[in-house]
Amino acid sequence: MSTSPSASLIAAASAAAGHQQFPGGTLYVVATPIGNLADLSLRAIHVLGLVDAVACEDTRVSAQLLRWLGLHKPLLALHQHNEQQAAEGLVARLLAGERIAYVSDAGTPAISDPGAVLVAAAARAGVRVMPLPGASSAAAALSVAGDARAQGFRFVGFLPTKAAERRAALQALTGAPHSQVLFEAPHRIQELIALLAELAPEQTLTVCREVTKQFETIHTAPCATLPDWMAADKQRERGEFVLVLHAAPAPAGEAGLPEEAQRTLRVLMRELPLKQAASLAAELTGESRKALYQLALAWKQDAGDDANGDGDGDGDTDSDSDTGARSD
Repeated sequence: MSTSPSASLIAAASAAAGHQQFPGGTLYVVATPIGNLADLSLRAIHVLGLVDAVACEDTRVSAQLLRWLGLHKPLLALHQHNEQQAAEGLVARLLAGERIAYVSDAGTPAISDPGAVLVAAAARAGVRVMPLPGASSAAAALSVAGDARAQGFRFVGFLPTKAAERRAALQALTGAPHSQVLFEAPHRIQELIALLAELAPEQTLTVCREVTKQFETIHTAPCATLPDWMAADKQRERGEFVLVLHAAPAPAGEAGLPEEAQRTLRVLMRELPLKQAASLAAELTGESRKALYQLALAWKQDAGDDANGDGDGDGDTDSDSDTGARSD
């Protein structure tokens, strides 16, 4: 952060965001970089130059950022130890018509970091709160996890530090149908990885280390394999960690097919011939078309329909191999 950006950066920020309205008496919640200064948005630069004061988690960290931008603003400390009291003073200034930005040390405020108490106090007082989105380690990790099975995601943050509470909290997370984002400190990462390997060996985990920084590492693998992977290189234990625990695989039922795939097949069978139902179910669920067809056929036979023909208009009750169709 030793070199200030050129005046053209400030001018570009003004040109990009200056046509918008940035009223007084407004709290601006500003996302800041999580490791790469290039991730600071032009809109954030413009607003930081516009506000009357900057409230921040750590005045030393924010002072560095403002110096890099060539900006000089009053800094007001608001952190986890004084948030309630500091929020009252900031709301009074906002009600007097000031523009105030709030920034945490890195990333988007009020997500694990302080800021939520201030936002709630401003809202209660009828003060407008405007978000300036940007860098977020949670969003960054989710975007590279590739958890296609997930039914949404949950932000967990840091787990309890006491062993018994930590184990119980982690047990509650396993088997969920959605992605779950966790934070971890470097001195506890080995313990967490080992615990996940024990409690959820078949689930997939994406390990994101030093996101957006020079030594960024992204690794996705089954939890059971991760203790050995981490032990293979001591560098992998260093830095800041964001973890994404992927959605658990759907439980397998008949023919080894997930229950979700079976439900899809049953619905389609009500309206379509067997082959069409199996093909469409395979396309929707990603499961084997042949396995789905054979399961549909077995259901028909169990229902006693086979004696009169399967009624699907195929004139075919054998597997797909008789038709020359590809086996998945």
